[in-house]
Amino acid sequence: MKTEIKFPIAKKIAKELSIHNDKRIDNYYWLNDRENPEVIDYLNAENNYTKAVMQHTEAFQKTLFEEMKSRIKEDDTTVPYKFNGYWYITRFEIGKDYPIYLRKKETLNAPEEILFDCNDMAKNYSYFNLGSISISADNKLAAFSIDVVSRRQYTIQVKNLETGEILTDKILNTTGSITWANDNKTLFYTVKDDVTLRSHKIFKHTLHTDTNNDVEVYHEKNETFDTFIYKTKSKKYLVIGSSSKLSSEYRILKADTPNAKFKIFQKRKQNLEYSIDHYNDSFYIISNIDKAINFKVSITHELTTQTKYWKNLIPHRNNVLIEDIEIFKDYLVVNERENGLNKLRIMSWDKKEDYYLPFQSETYTAYIGNNPDFESNELRYGFNSLTTPTSVIDYNFKTKQSKVKKEQEVLGGDFNKENYESVRIWAIARDGTKIPISLVYKKGIKLNGNNPLLQYAYGSYGHTIDPSFSTIRLSLLDRGFIFAISHVRGGEYLGRNWYENGKLLKKMNTFTDFIDCSKHLIENQYTSNKQLYAYGGSAGGLLIGTVINMNPELYNGVIATVPFVDVVTTMLDDTIPLTTGEYDEWGNPNNYKYYQYMKSYSPYDNIESKQYPNMLVITGLHDSQVQYWEPAKWVAKLRDLKTDTNKLLLLTNMDSGHGGASGRFEKLKEVALEYAFLLDLEGIHG
Repeated sequence: MKTEIKFPIAKKIAKELSIHNDKRIDNYYWLNDRENPEVIDYLNAENNYTKAVMQHTEAFQKTLFEEMKSRIKEDDTTVPYKFNGYWYITRFEIGKDYPIYLRKKETLNAPEEILFDCNDMAKNYSYFNLGSISISADNKLAAFSIDVVSRRQYTIQVKNLETGEILTDKILNTTGSITWANDNKTLFYTVKDDVTLRSHKIFKHTLHTDTNNDVEVYHEKNETFDTFIYKTKSKKYLVIGSSSKLSSEYRILKADTPNAKFKIFQKRKQNLEYSIDHYNDSFYIISNIDKAINFKVSITHELTTQTKYWKNLIPHRNNVLIEDIEIFKDYLVVNERENGLNKLRIMSWDKKEDYYLPFQSETYTAYIGNNPDFESNELRYGFNSLTTPTSVIDYNFKTKQSKVKKEQEVLGGDFNKENYESVRIWAIARDGTKIPISLVYKKGIKLNGNNPLLQYAYGSYGHTIDPSFSTIRLSLLDRGFIFAISHVRGGEYLGRNWYENGKLLKKMNTFTDFIDCSKHLIENQYTSNKQLYAYGGSAGGLLIGTVINMNPELYNGVIATVPFVDVVTTMLDDTIPLTTGEYDEWGNPNNYKYYQYMKSYSPYDNIESKQYPNMLVITGLHDSQVQYWEPAKWVAKLRDLKTDTNKLLLLTNMDSGHGGASGRFEKLKEVALEYAFLLDLEGIHG
């Protein structure tokens, strides 16, 4: 006789939350304390329950893990790129989880010099991440940053590349990004607020001095802004940036004079967003000045940086979003997006050439790669699609020839891209807007309503989910799943307006778009509500939480990873990391209008006594982006109110944060669990 597995029941301690004469009772507020042993006990009990419920799939999870791992080329190397006299390469070795960073002087035939072997560095940690590496101008020193907790608070150290010695200089609680001045002894870094983790101060450190004496260069006091620092590609300027969701501001300083004062490039103005790059004696600016909602490119002399001096280089266009530029001595490359599709535009400075690289698909991703050298006659870019593995390509401006430097190898022997099909279709939202959906599936599938389908979306911050290739996803496609990306409003897939119409008081469009895409997929017989599954992470987890409150009957199962589901309470707590900087995205609930609107969709606040789909919820104890207690509280409340007997599983990774496990193979184990959850619901176990 099979023993029934009992799920944990979190105790209730009523906490009254009151604002705007509105009272909310939160019975699980007590879970907001990772130092409380009872909280840890509850999370462990949920983990044990998940393990017990999924125990019958453990052998299948192992099969999936080995299958996904077998497609990955374990002894892999990146395409080398040259910077300041050295070729830089990242290598992975068989059986090892972490990268090895190395370089070769002048030629690829030179002896290799190992900069960092992350496998050795990670040995004593359950979580490890090398945040960044920054090489000094004389090539003798490497500043690097590591996080061993997964809270994105990095410690900066410096390595002498001639002796291998790690210097005693140690800087705590940074973003992990490091910028050298040109004197080879001064470095700049960004510090986080101890409580909110907001990037709020820039400091200057001189090597071999006490870090307690580091000089504060800039303090961003506006709590809705973050600050950062970088060096221009020209190596001439250090740049301090400050940005919120709606405006930006930069300060510049010649990198040869690190002890001088930074000067403001252009003072912040509400709703003025801009970014800057430098070449020769000019700055190149991408901005939304003069109502250029999709951005335009301007140029100005380095001595006259205010907006009144900016001259149009590429004008604003209503149907083309400018995402990025790359400057070369003879050419400007512009990364544009039109009708949802990436386009790489090549423009010669002498104005004799202006054309686009040709891409033949509606479900592809193209992007500018690593191009550190102004003098190069080649553009390095990347390309992949839902059916085509990633290629790194060098395009020669002079010969107009492309050379594939590397195509991602899919091992295992049975992959053929011709076996898969990808299409883009359009659903009609309830307000008449056409919503694009990118689909991929194995050829030969009959669209008769009997296919399992996994629908994915994100839909926030203007972040676009491009249709890209995944070797991991093949484990679903080969078992009959269709995979769909719904390009809902809130991203920038169809331009800046697409984002503006999915944020603040128009946020509901993100959720209803997803639901209307689900209905379209069902009505057009790609799947049925008995075989439709939804997946989202972080703000995409908010999307999942909201749509299953609104239309739970559409989905047989959902997966929500690190989901942002307790929107109102989190946005009212300005001590939580990210909160104040998010007001321009979600609204400030201290304002009644935003409070009321936010409360209308917040997943945690809208749980009802009704049936919900099967659910797998995953979080990390040390998550700094979405605190673990949001999904923990959500699951506890769902357990109390839902009326069905469907699965509801919570898995908390006790060693990780927002990005999950740190090793490349450890991550696959998490995916194997997610896929086993979906496939088990379909009765597929092999």
